[in-house]
Amino acid sequence: MRHRKAGRKLGRTSSHRKAMFRNMLASFFEWEKIETTTIKAKELRPLAEKVITLGKRGDLHARRLVLRLIPNLKIVHKLFSEIAPKFENRPGGYTRIIRTGYRAGDKAPMSIIELVQEEPKAKKKKGKKRKKALPKTVAETKEKIVETKPSKEDKATKENAVAASDKAEKEVEAVSKEKTSTVSEQKEKAEEK
Repeated sequence: MRHRKAGRKLGRTSSHRKAMFRNMLASFFEWEKIETTTIKAKELRPLAEKVITLGKRGDLHARRLVLRLIPNLKIVHKLFSEIAPKFENRPGGYTRIIRTGYRAGDKAPMSIIELVQEEPKAKKKKGKKRKKALPKTVAETKEKIVETKPSKEDKATKENAVAASDKAEKEVEAVSKEKTSTVSEQKEKAEEK
């Protein structure tokens, strides 16, 4: 039984595995996205998240701890100055793994592991939906019906609006008739000349 033996061996010795993940971390922070097998991506994710958390701390000791894993000074500088500040307000979950299919040669499941770019969205507070109280008596029901019926004033304003729109339409028709008649008169005068 493999109790308390976390992590995948990936068919490599411990030194080979350590070197491979150091190289993958360096490439990941250099390009902010790499394509690898799904299992390697799942093993790389916790290492990358811990390194970003160290980058958020930003002190000298954190930088030296990261330099143990990533011996490239330019990449470490990029991590502390560009990548970690992006995630200042994010409490973890800096990476995502997207499955891309299967490798052509051996059908190994492939994935892209990348940094999450968008800001975390604020959660909306869910409140209880209040139901409208049903009327208890016939009198209350009649009052609600009376409130929902349109008043005489509303009817009068609607009639005024309809009358105004009819009047405007008639004016537009009259103007268009005048224009067409003047155009036809101009053509007749031109023909007479």
